[in-house]
Amino acid sequence: MGNLYLVRHGQASFGAENYDELSPLGLRQSVRLGEYFAAKGLQFEAVLTGTLARHAQTWAGIAQGAGYTHVPIPWPGLNEYDSEAVIRAIHPGPLAKPDTPEIYRQHFRLLRDGLTQWMNGVVSPHGMPTYTAFVEGVSSALTHVRQHYTGNVLLVSSGGPISTAVGQVLGTTPEVTIELNLRIRNSAVTEFAFTPKRHMLMTFNTLPHLDAPAYEEWVSYT
Repeated sequence: MGNLYLVRHGQASFGAENYDELSPLGLRQSVRLGEYFAAKGLQFEAVLTGTLARHAQTWAGIAQGAGYTHVPIPWPGLNEYDSEAVIRAIHPGPLAKPDTPEIYRQHFRLLRDGLTQWMNGVVSPHGMPTYTAFVEGVSSALTHVRQHYTGNVLLVSSGGPISTAVGQVLGTTPEVTIELNLRIRNSAVTEFAFTPKRHMLMTFNTLPHLDAPAYEEWVSYT
């Protein structure tokens, strides 16, 4: 039986012109996770990552902290959905920069509504795949892991693909998958055990590397 560690990227640049970059905190979170893995003596048979910049940067931080030298396998099916496209599909007007608590809450209310409609086939956000195709991209990575590995595997991705993977394992509804998605913290670790036939959820959304008073201010969600 193998173990698959699914890691959400470190904090990105929410509200900035380019979200797809780790913030300084996001880089520290990633390096710290690598240090934790190294302290646990955890070695990986393979590493899969999405192809977004924040995925590559998170892996680089983990590798720096742990001293890993793996060449990761890029997997486009692990890329996040386009949250701005999701919101525009139901709210075509421009949104204010999310720099107040109320605007921040509005952003996530719209995102939750847009995701629900996309997942149920009501809207088709511009430039995005159907939800069925999105799920197939995540499934392809899980199938690859089951078919090719027997040890520890690391997967670095985003909240959407990770919550989708959890939803597939548990058989959740789209609405529950959305709630899982919106609660995954930056650099959080979700663990599956796997056999050639199936994956089994062991832990969800944990931050063992930040479980100390010194890292209390390092916990983030964006």
